[in-house]
Amino acid sequence: MLRIDRIETIPGATTLRLEGQVIGPWVDELRRACEGILAVTGTTLTLDVAGVSFVALDGVTLFGRLIDRGVAVVNSSPFVAEQLKVTSSCGHTAAASHRMAEGTDDER
Repeated sequence: MLRIDRIETIPGATTLRLEGQVIGPWVDELRRACEGILAVTGTTLTLDVAGVSFVALDGVTLFGRLIDRGVAVVNSSPFVAEQLKVTSSCGHTAAASHRMAEGTDDER
């Protein structure tokens, strides 16, 4: 199960706080949630993954694609950071992988 909480701290900036596992049907649910936000011109999106315990391969691929689109991924645990390092083979830069692993990816 994956819980997705939408937090808007300022207009035009949205954070999705994720809790649980990014697996199976929850990958598509996360994709739809992100697409809805990214469809609004000028909106920045941050994914707070502090509460994520596991990411399946299709979830890793989704994170890579979102990062390529300027989505920030923050607060990853060491385990999830290791899982997401695989996204570097999906096309985003090694520097983004490093920032994500450190939990400091604030690039938008």
